[in-house]
Amino acid sequence: MYRIAVIPGDGTGPEVVREGLKVLEKIGTLYSIDFDIKEFGFGGERYLKTGHVLDNDDINTLREYNAIYLGAIGHPDVRPGILEKGILLKLRFDLDQYINLRPIKLYPNVETPLANKSPEDIDFVVVRENTEGLYAGIGGFLKKGTKDEVAIQEMINTRKGVERCVRFAFEYTKKRNRGKKLTLCAKTNVLTYAHDLWDRAFHEVAGEYLEIKSDYAHVDAITMWMVKNPEWFDVIVTTNMFGDIITDLGAMIQGGMGIAAGGNINPEGVSMFEPIGGSAPKYTGKNIINPVAAVSAVQMMLEFLGEQKAAEVLENALVAVLGRMKSMAAGKMGFTTSQIGDLIADGIKE
Repeated sequence: MYRIAVIPGDGTGPEVVREGLKVLEKIGTLYSIDFDIKEFGFGGERYLKTGHVLDNDDINTLREYNAIYLGAIGHPDVRPGILEKGILLKLRFDLDQYINLRPIKLYPNVETPLANKSPEDIDFVVVRENTEGLYAGIGGFLKKGTKDEVAIQEMINTRKGVERCVRFAFEYTKKRNRGKKLTLCAKTNVLTYAHDLWDRAFHEVAGEYLEIKSDYAHVDAITMWMVKNPEWFDVIVTTNMFGDIITDLGAMIQGGMGIAAGGNINPEGVSMFEPIGGSAPKYTGKNIINPVAAVSAVQMMLEFLGEQKAAEVLENALVAVLGRMKSMAAGKMGFTTSQIGDLIADGIKE
């Protein structure tokens, strides 16, 4: 039995989570897996009613679960930053989900904006450090609101944090067993202190993985090559900020936010899986939002839980449904949100 904490969240989050849970229920029935599901109402509505985001008791409760399934966080009536820091970053930091894992995979029958590129060309993974860097929240203001205002935001990189991220990336590349190539994405020519640490740690750990080809590229070069030659990449490991940027580019080349899923991973603790798109409040309640990314997040969760066969069967069902959809865009899919969930669930077979 797996205990799954579900945070449907805001906007269309509950709608896509509903379809993900529909698929998970079918998997459980087919493979005799018991999923103990409990929903938590963390999000914008709760904050507006109570003034609370997440407290330590909430975090301690979530520690008791095998995984967290998240819909979306973001409410139009809540000032930007409150929910993102109070829920998303707090979950990542307090649960030490130090890896953000983002597969960039183009499925058959999904359109990419890259000319003459096919699923064989776009199939790589970004391993993003998830608890340090510029997102650590170190900084402040001096003379705020005056003409002499100073704003400081510090980038935090620890040897422990960098090395464990790099080591995870090498292990993941080895397990993935595709191109056996790991690329460090940084900016060593400008960020000469922080990224010198990344470069040294990367090459030191590389000495333990001689079967893995390791190379380096500046982040600006990475963005160019992701567009021009995505087939060059197998696994990319990078910092928190750079990872945040290049994974959104990756989502576009794999077909858009409606298909992109990610995991916030603590290999020794509780991990969280989510569609990477936002809450899309303008589509709330219309039953037209694309649930594919939320279903892909379920697939990632199954892989993390060790249910590899179930994850493969789910992916096969997902690919079959993608071939019937007219578009990945909300309202243009040819089916409603719930119909896509039904089609995927119906396609899950031994």
